[in-house]
Amino acid sequence: MPAQNVTLTQDIALTLKAYFSDYKPGQIGVLVDENTKKHCYPLVKESLPPHSLCEIRSGELNKNLATCSQIWEWMTTEHFDRKALLINLGGGVIGDMGGFCAATYKRGIPFINLPTTLLAQVDASVGGKLGIDFKGYKNHIGLFQEPEQVIVYPHFVQSLPPEEVRSGFAEVIKHSLIRDAAYWPRVKAQGLEVADWTAHIAHSIDIKATVVDADFREGGLRKILNYGHTIGHAIESYFLETDRRLLHGEAIAIGMVAENLLSVKYCAMPQAEADEVSRFLLDIYGYREIATEDEEAIIQLTLQDKKNEGSTVKAALLEGIGKATYDISISAADVSEGLAYYRQYKP
Repeated sequence: MPAQNVTLTQDIALTLKAYFSDYKPGQIGVLVDENTKKHCYPLVKESLPPHSLCEIRSGELNKNLATCSQIWEWMTTEHFDRKALLINLGGGVIGDMGGFCAATYKRGIPFINLPTTLLAQVDASVGGKLGIDFKGYKNHIGLFQEPEQVIVYPHFVQSLPPEEVRSGFAEVIKHSLIRDAAYWPRVKAQGLEVADWTAHIAHSIDIKATVVDADFREGGLRKILNYGHTIGHAIESYFLETDRRLLHGEAIAIGMVAENLLSVKYCAMPQAEADEVSRFLLDIYGYREIATEDEEAIIQLTLQDKKNEGSTVKAALLEGIGKATYDISISAADVSEGLAYYRQYKP
């Protein structure tokens, strides 16, 4: 069952005009980066009521308090009151950070998301998780707050470079693996080259919305959405400040491979299934070197994972393709073991 506030449309102009014919906010602001301003804003500009525009720099490196200050200053300068509306036109960084700024400005103003990347359309814009990175820790500061509306326009994917599409595909893969074994053969057979993005987007939204509706604040079931993310987020954070930076989906793909080994160890995932999934991920994302000397820093980053309880690292793992479980305790040695399993696929 899709979330009631998510609309999948093939006509963004018509959908926006219909939305604003019924909803009359006060001031309207549109948050963009240099990429969405060039490629996506022209497709929606004429369908929006009068508004102001705020442009920030793209990329995970800019998902921080300094950029939030820029956004809050813009809202203040534009005299936004509590009936103002913020429209987040962009990928996961724009949606996470724009929503965070809206939810905290004057104790909260409404916002809507127009996700422009595949990653945001299938995952980041659905579910109400907002936040920013802090001191090298991903999404360390944030809150839960649903947008007024999420309007998903698959055509935006056509504006993306191939590496961004590949990054978003990791979450499509994840959703099938944690919840829908019957969909996995379709994901695997299509791969990236012949993928039906509209179908994949709709499927991922359905999966995520159903899980989120059952557990909005991540007290239990919603944790399954973090399969691949305990180790994957640590890898992403570790390499963020280096010249070996990984996109979110690239890091999560490594995390899924590493956590497949732990799924076999702790959740009785069949080894053949773990190998099947891992080989597919390596075929899509290739192999990225993670040296043994990188491990200690990555392990330390897993200690800051938001699912942890005290000093115990908790992971979401697979019992098999299509079935995930959560709150599985893993050790530093397990992280090393998972990364060693990943290294066996080195060409």
